[in-house]
Amino acid sequence: MALGVRALRVHFCASRHFLKTTAVYHQRHFSENVSSKSKASAEPADHILYTQEHFALKDSLRKLIDQEINPFVDKWEEEGQFPAHRIFKILGSAGFLGVNKPVEYGGLGLDFSYSVAVAEELGNINCGGIPMAIGVQSDMATPALARFGSAELKNEFLLPSIMGEKVACLGVSEVGAGSDVASIKTTAVRKGDEFVINGGKMWTTTGTQADWMCLLANTSDGPPHRNKSLICLPMNLPGIHIARKIDKLGMRSSDTAEVFFEDVRVPCKNIIGQEGMGFTYQMLQFQEERLWGVANILTMMEKVVQETINYTRQRKIFQQPVLYHQVVHFRLAELQTEIELLRSLLYHCTALYIKGNDVTKLASMAKLKAGRLARELGDSCLQYWGGMGFTSDVLVSRFYRDSRLMSIGAGADEVMLSIICKYMDILPRK
Repeated sequence: MALGVRALRVHFCASRHFLKTTAVYHQRHFSENVSSKSKASAEPADHILYTQEHFALKDSLRKLIDQEINPFVDKWEEEGQFPAHRIFKILGSAGFLGVNKPVEYGGLGLDFSYSVAVAEELGNINCGGIPMAIGVQSDMATPALARFGSAELKNEFLLPSIMGEKVACLGVSEVGAGSDVASIKTTAVRKGDEFVINGGKMWTTTGTQADWMCLLANTSDGPPHRNKSLICLPMNLPGIHIARKIDKLGMRSSDTAEVFFEDVRVPCKNIIGQEGMGFTYQMLQFQEERLWGVANILTMMEKVVQETINYTRQRKIFQQPVLYHQVVHFRLAELQTEIELLRSLLYHCTALYIKGNDVTKLASMAKLKAGRLARELGDSCLQYWGGMGFTSDVLVSRFYRDSRLMSIGAGADEVMLSIICKYMDILPRK
């Protein structure tokens, strides 16, 4: 690996005058060490958001992807599942599952812009399912725990998740409540010092392999926005049933489960933060989740455009390369322009977020645009591949299938539009 985590940590901390070398530096390492002057230093020094430290992090992750993940993606796509525990242990040991999490719980203690940089680099994985599962672990199931959880919960669930020793999943969506989070039916009824949980969760990423779930459940009969709590739920408890692994259109290498709960008992101390604040915590998590998703799909979109350029430069029709037809090269130029516009919005939104601003409207705009652009780009590029694009042998067809989820997961396009309208004060009042 290009940059040891110990060296990476010291480099980050020294540059910020933290000058603290904790024991965790010595516990986590790569197979090789290099100086802080990696090839990433060739990246532009005047980047709008990233520093040389961001590029060093991205460079190290890219090497890991090329060595440990991409050579096996086709196999895992065929099998319908990737080995989450093995891959997360590699990523966790390298420091990539908690870049913006507290150092005392195994994280790097950096700001969210580093998570965005990691999400971008994970877009170099040759499928959508594995990056999505990694994102659930690092930026969807754990932000509320890191921010509001007790020290005991953080030691039991957050630290091993950051280290890659435990696989996490997020239990929010249900059969009748996907984007409409307020309508979930799963209950957690307090009985003594325990909650008794009944109900079920749907579309649970890595649900068949997970060690614990960040569960959103109704803990009272109050108003929908005030009766929910987030609970750390070990997945090996009696009464938890994995009903099935869902067969999906895309994201094939990421297992997705339907889970049922039947009188599952969990200690009340496993609640994250305050009881009744789960909906609010989940909405805060959504900001990071949506920005993470935008960053991740940007890289793959750019990769698909470049592969399409390379292919259409070689493929001929009517005695000339497909790329030479004006409708093709104009369209590819237009798509690349859209990618750059979306990237600018992402960086602007991230810069505001790390300064403590509410970016719900901008994050919703970015997520909406990313989902729609991915669909548009996938369709256009696949068309230029002709019959080859309709096979499973090329990246563009996999992207076409995987990227469709962007307009559905973490809030459908229509929900994003409603949020934007609300912030614009043009949403009709009930």
